[in-house]
Formats: sequence, structure tokens, C-alpha cells
Amino acid sequence: MNKLFIGREKEQRQLKEYLSSDQSEFIAVYGRRRVGKTFLIQQVIGNNYAFYVAGMNNVSMRIQLKNFMQGMRKNGEDIHTADTWLDAFIALEDYLDSLSEGNKIVFIDEMPWMDTPRSNFISGLEHFWNSWASWRDDIKLIVCGSATSWILNNLIKNRGGLHNRVTHKIPLKPFTLKECQDYFDARQFRMSTRQIAECYMVLGGVPFYLSKLDKGEGLAQNIDRLLFSEDGELHDEFTSLYNSLYKNASNHIKIVTSLATKGKGLTRQEIIERTKLADNGRFSQMLEELESCGFIRCYEPYVSETTRRRRICIGKTKNTDTLYQLVDPFTLFYFQVMRKADAYDANYWSNNQNTHLYSAWSGLSFEMLCLNHVDQIKSALGISGISANVFSWAGKGYDRSAQIDMLIDRADRTINLCEMKFHNRPYTMTKNDEEDIERKVSSFKEATKTDKSIIVTMITTTGLERNEHSEGIQKVITLDQLFC
Repeated sequence: MNKLFIGREKEQRQLKEYLSSDQSEFIAVYGRRRVGKTFLIQQVIGNNYAFYVAGMNNVSMRIQLKNFMQGMRKNGEDIHTADTWLDAFIALEDYLDSLSEGNKIVFIDEMPWMDTPRSNFISGLEHFWNSWASWRDDIKLIVCGSATSWILNNLIKNRGGLHNRVTHKIPLKPFTLKECQDYFDARQFRMSTRQIAECYMVLGGVPFYLSKLDKGEGLAQNIDRLLFSEDGELHDEFTSLYNSLYKNASNHIKIVTSLATKGKGLTRQEIIERTKLADNGRFSQMLEELESCGFIRCYEPYVSETTRRRRICIGKTKNTDTLYQLVDPFTLFYFQVMRKADAYDANYWSNNQNTHLYSAWSGLSFEMLCLNHVDQIKSALGISGISANVFSWAGKGYDRSAQIDMLIDRADRTINLCEMKFHNRPYTMTKNDEEDIERKVSSFKEATKTDKSIIVTMITTTGLERNEHSEGIQKVITLDQLFC
């Protein structure tokens, strides 16, 4: 195994377990473009596969079939051609049958690309699994692809012949802060935790993006080269990313564009009003697809226990207040910074390090970083074993400005009311900060009538400078504590 293969311990362990089972397995590995799906599988199986093929982008069914059949070439001998996917999968059965006894790993990469229009690819795959592979105990079928919506809709949520046929699914997510740190340490980057956090806030922990960084350049210089230079390798990544994941991605882009205008998120109805998309099942599916890739999150605004009980009593199961929030760092950076950039300034990010643009982006992006590391925050609070839900809350009526971006509502009848500050030194509370927090706590208690204990929690980059205005801060979490 590559000694520089970082993280993915859980996924490696799962994949090895599935491959060593005493039954045939149908394993789907999925996740956003360039998150490391193929690399993970290659690191686990090495060359120990019986059959491998990778789908080809934007080619005809005839070429896809020819490419598929090439994977069965033995000792350089010629192989037969196939006119249909049924023929191709039957040929695969015969080929696997001809091999010696033992587990036979079949790895089909970029499977969604094989399903060209009117090709009946799914029917061929269905016949292969249902009529042959699933009856044996030695076939380990691994499939993956960046078109996550295809994997979800055609395999995992299939309601036809492949319904419940996927035996295991492995959703692969971007690196956490700790995995980013391990990655940079292994490659001998000299980066502080703050620099790693800022890198995460731009690139989102996507391994391929991180691999493009040059340790001989500063972080801002790297970002300029990759994102703002006209020939930068990630200059057009936003469009490529969404088009690779979703068929007809323009509507998905409309949704994230609308969400980029409101930090705390929008309700379903608000998204529909802003995008002019139809309110139907396809719209619901698009929201699910965006959530499954980690671009957005769906969450409930905090309501009191009395309100929750009242909703249950009247049978109100659908909450129209449910919010959808953009939480993907790279997408957020695109809307907050890249779309506003001067097309002729190849050093745009370096030239804006001390501007309002930077401070506005970093404040919001740090909140998203914290939302993506709730488990680490719970660990820092010493409540990893306590059930807890994460909410936001916004005042209504007379105090609509009393907004709380993160509430950790714990099963021990305690609420952590979290304030998040991205700063280059220990944060110094001002009189305005003190009054703002006191107003939020007071408004929250008044509106929700909660009788739970409230712990005001500050999450900062390098801590809190204690002074006469910081006495109301009961718990402080630093950025270093999120690297666990």
C-alpha cells in the first residue's frame, strides 16, 4: 500500500471486511468528483482483481462495449465482440467461470458513463447479478462513479430488478481537518493549523485539490495559481464538478446559487420562489442528491419542546420551516469570492487578504467549517457519548436580528449556544459583543421558554482574550481542538 495514503481507515476496514466475506457482495462506492474513490479501491485491492474496466465519458454504446470486452482479454488472445450489454455480461460470466477457484473481484469504475441512452445497461447488469453472481459465494462486485445521482437512483434506490441488491454502500466524503493535516505532514508542508483551516475553507478537504498545492508557495499564492489564473487547473472546476455529478446539472446549480444568497439557508418554498423550479418529486430528488454529496444540509430550526409536542398532537409531520443550507466550502468560496473576482487579476486572492471581502468570506466559511466538524466540537465539549442535535435559531417579531448559528441541544437538558469567530489572534470581546450575546440569550429564552441550562460557547482560531466583557463566555473551544 502507498505509504502516503492518508486517512480512510474506516472505509479501508469496511472494504476489506466485505471482500473477505463468505458470500457474493455488491459494493457501491460513491461520492463527489475527485474525492478519492478509485484511489481508495486501488489501495485496498491492488492488482488482486479478476476483472477491471473503467467507463468512458461521452462515447457511444459500441465503444463502451468494446472497452468492456477488452477487460476479458486473456494472455493477449483475441476475444469476441458483444452487440448488447446482456451479451457482454454473459461473456463476463463465462470469463469468471474459467478462472481458478477463490474470490473473484470485479471492479467497474465510472459505471454511470456506461449507461448511454437506450443501451439497456441496467438490464444487463441486473441479469448478471440476479441470475448468476448472487447465486454464488465468490463474486465481489465493486462499482463506483462520480455521477452520484446515477449511483443513488439506479442502484441504491432502484425499485426494479436491482431493488435491495446492493449489499454494502460506502459514501466517501472529503477529508476532515485532521486528515488534511496528516496529508500535509506526510508531504512535508510547513503549515499551521490556521493555514490548514483556511485551505479547508477554500478547497473543502478534497484530496485531488490538495494534491495540486505546491509546498514551495504560500497558501494565497497557491490559490491564485489554481483558481484565479486563466489556465489554473481548478479555474473551471465549479461547472465541471456539478456537471460530472448530475445529469442536466443546471437546475442543481440554480438551487445552490439561491442558497448562496442566504447564509442560514432557505426553506423549500423560498428556494422554489427564487429558482422558479417546479414543486414536484424531481425537485425533492435534486435536494436529496445535493445533500448526499455534502453540498447542502437539511436541518430544523430550533423550536421549544412545547411546540414539538403540539405538532405531534395535531399530527403535523411535515415541517414547512425546514431549512436547506449551503455547507460545501468550495462552492461557498466560488459564490463568495470567485464570481466577484476581476477576470484580469491573476493575483486576486493575494491582493484581497486584508479587505472586507476576505473578512466577510472567512467569517461565514469558518461557521461552515464548524458545522462540518460537529463531532470534533462535541469531543472538545466532553459530550461525545451524549445524544445531541444541532440547530440554528433566529428571533422573530421584535428581535429578528437575534440569530444563533449553532445550538447544540443535548440529551442532558443542556444547550451549548455557540458563537464562532475566525481571527488571527486571540479574540478580544468588546462591549458590543457582550451586549449582542446577552441579547441573543435573552431573546432565545423568552421565545422558546426553555428550562434547559445554557452554556455560552465561543469557538475561535486561537482562543479568547479574557477581559471585563468576556465573563458571559462559559466555554472556549480553539481551532486546534477540531483537529482530532
